[in-house]
Amino acid sequence: MKYIVTVQDAVTAFADWMEPTDGELDAIEAEMPRIFADVEALDVQIALLDPAPTELDQRRVRRDRRRMLSERATLANRAVSGAVA
Repeated sequence: MKYIVTVQDAVTAFADWMEPTDGELDAIEAEMPRIFADVEALDVQIALLDPAPTELDQRRVRRDRRRMLSERATLANRAVSGAVA
């Protein structure tokens, strides 16, 4: 029988004696405005990573879709004609 130590650690990690102290909770509470500001800044950065597509992006997407459909049609025609096993 194998013992999984990490399971025991996870179970005992929530023991009463491992709870944060009042001083630690006060420190966390004092940092909450900065934490919220960091989260909001990350949300803005994530939103800017995915801007609305430009006309050039839309053309690229259409061109790639046409290319993909053309290749699929070519492969399907080969399969029907028996050229591809």
